Amino acid sequence: MGNRITALLGVDFPVVQAPMTYIARAELAAAVSEAGGLGVIETLTDDGRADLLRVRELTERPVAANLMIQGWKADPSIVDTLAAAGVRHVFTSAGDPALFTARLHEAGMTVVHVVGSLKAARKAADAGVDALVVEGVEGGGFKSMLGASTIVLLPLIAEHVDLPIIAAGGMCDAKSAAAALVLGAEGVQMGTRMLASAEAAVHPNFKEAIVAANDAGTVMLNIPGNPTMRVLHTGLAARVAAHDPDAPLLGRITELYFDGDMEASVANTGQVSSRIDEVLPVTEIVRRTWTEIEAALTAARGRL
Repeated sequence: MGNRITALLGVDFPVVQAPMTYIARAELAAAVSEAGGLGVIETLTDDGRADLLRVRELTERPVAANLMIQGWKADPSIVDTLAAAGVRHVFTSAGDPALFTARLHEAGMTVVHVVGSLKAARKAADAGVDALVVEGVEGGGFKSMLGASTIVLLPLIAEHVDLPIIAAGGMCDAKSAAAALVLGAEGVQMGTRMLASAEAAVHPNFKEAIVAANDAGTVMLNIPGNPTMRVLHTGLAARVAAHDPDAPLLGRITELYFDGDMEASVANTGQVSSRIDEVLPVTEIVRRTWTEIEAALTAARGRL
């Protein structure tokens, strides 16, 4: 049985792959979509934008694109690029959704906006978006130091904004998806879990660091001149967190992602890494996350 998210996105399972810069490319997105979820391609890099077309060689299923508003607010031609690639679903983030929502709708696209606060959710609803990704502060990447956790933020927004919601931050399996449903979501988005998948193009060293992380395995870095971000508490990030005066700030991110040099930069990763204990194929991640929810809820009922 479907819900508002599966109907909106045209997918079998409302399980979305997060739009990670450099990483959210054609092969990973196609694998997620072929598994019945929704793959997402990043558009900040030239290679990412090229993959909006290349992904059609890999799957005929729905694939979405990410539009990071701060990166494109001075260049609305990105809407033409998305339309030319036949994109039907766009996940907007990092900026005012009012800047692009009407243009994307006029081009026939569904708009899902990522929010990290009730204020931002209300603003997105006023802008006319079709759905929300509600992301708690435990998620990886750019975050607010004042942000709420998913378990607080998700029911708060669900109670005050009448839009379909996809939960992000702390999502990795059927247990977390079941909790998200109870709290008001109709789907989940996963970043860190998809990083530790067989199809993710990142270096095995990065995947192994995720699997090895414990519940103190990430840290929030507040580097002057850069947004606050949650990253693995290892390698360069550990040195920056310890205020090592000789540590470079952000370093060379692609060398970490694809060459496996954990000292080259900081690795955007969520706290849910502590719950990920093996690298799995995307098909298993997507299908088990949704099809095992009933078993998770049945187990919970047994504890009443």
